[in-house]
Amino acid sequence: MIVFDHLQRHYQLGGQTVPALADVSGRIEAGEMVALCGPSGSGKSTLLNILGLLDMQYQGEVLLHGTPLPKHAKQSAQLRRSQLGFIFQRFNLVPVMNALENVAYPLLLNGMSKQQQRKQAQQMLEMVGLGDYIHHRPDNLSGGQQQRVAIARALVHKPSLVIADEPTASLDSNTANLVVDIMRQLGHELNTTFVVATHDARMASRCDRTIELLDGKLNPFDSQHEVISWAS
Repeated sequence: MIVFDHLQRHYQLGGQTVPALADVSGRIEAGEMVALCGPSGSGKSTLLNILGLLDMQYQGEVLLHGTPLPKHAKQSAQLRRSQLGFIFQRFNLVPVMNALENVAYPLLLNGMSKQQQRKQAQQMLEMVGLGDYIHHRPDNLSGGQQQRVAIARALVHKPSLVIADEPTASLDSNTANLVVDIMRQLGHELNTTFVVATHDARMASRCDRTIELLDGKLNPFDSQHEVISWAS
C-alpha cells in the first residue's frame, strides 16, 4: 500500500514561487488501479514523479508498505530498480531489441542470470497475449502490441508499484480498452498497485478508483477528498 501525507512541492519560476502541490494526502491499497486525473497544471505529473522517485525535492512523506521513500539519489535508484515499474505514452521500447529482450532488460539491470531472464520475460509476454511475438522488434509491432510489451517490461520484476503516464493517449478506443483491462487484471493478480496519470475518460472509467487534482490540491468532492469512480 502507498500512503502520501501532506505533500507539498514548489518550483521557482523567475522570481516567483509557484506551488505545484499544496498539502496533498491520500492512500492507495495494494493491487488497486487508480486513475490520477485533472487538467494541465493540476499537479498530476508532480505527484507521479514523487511517487516514482523521480523528484525528491518535496515536503511531506510517502510510505511504501509502511517504509518512507528515500530522498537520496543512490537509494532511490536502487528502490526504483527493485520495486517500481514504468509505462509511458510513447512506449519507450529499445528499437534494436526484440520484445523478449525489452521485457528482460529490468532483470538484466537487477543481475538475474540470462536463463532466468529469458524464462520470466517469456512468461510475462504470454500473460499479455504476446507469446508468439517474442522475436519481433518494436517497428514490427502495432501500437497496442508495443504497449503490451511495455506493460510486460514494467511487471516482469514483480514491482510493488507501477507508474503509468498517459498509457492510452496514442491508442484507438478498442486497443486502449484492451490495454487498460490487461493492466487492471494483472495488477489484481500480481497484487501490484497501478497509479495512472490520464486525461483519457476511457482509461479513468475502467480503473478501480479516480483521484482528481485541481490547482495542486485534491478536488474536495467528498469527505475523503477523492472522486470515487468504481469500475464495473
